[in-house]
Amino acid sequence: MSETKKIDVNSLYALLLREVENESVQEIDPKLYGNIAQFLGNLKNQDYDGIESKVKDSLVKMITEMTSLLLKIRIEKASNADELDYSNLLDEERFILDSEDELRQRKDTILSATLNGRIKLLETVSQNHKSRSVVLRFLKPIDQIVGTDLHTYGPFDAEDVATIPFENARALISKKIAVKITWED
Repeated sequence: MSETKKIDVNSLYALLLREVENESVQEIDPKLYGNIAQFLGNLKNQDYDGIESKVKDSLVKMITEMTSLLLKIRIEKASNADELDYSNLLDEERFILDSEDELRQRKDTILSATLNGRIKLLETVSQNHKSRSVVLRFLKPIDQIVGTDLHTYGPFDAEDVATIPFENARALISKKIAVKITWED
């Protein structure tokens, strides 16, 4: 599908139906998710009153549910295949599957280290996990803190963004002082 098609409810339904009716992941427009995002963004930004507003809300809900189902089906097909075939997957879907592959690798590493008595590897994994840094966005002001790495951080105002040690970040998140952000945010 080299040409980019404008997205609407009917075309999205046709894509979903085709995906459901076939066992393999189907070839679709590489810009599909971007087109859906643009369509929904434009739709949500339109201001309607009364019945038109209800129609718009129903349309947004319908497109949201079809898109969620389409993504779920495509990811499940790819995950359940004997051999992962990336050829018909979109970049966004590959992003999801790459994280699943990393999760499997981490499980295998921990299980293998545990079953083979590799205590040093388990300790290293644990230490690396605890000492990693996390990027936070502060929801409330906070005074200067001393991190688990013994460095000082802050003070921070609401909406400040900072990178701090994992253990400190976890405490601030649990107290609803900050939220974790990722590059996707």
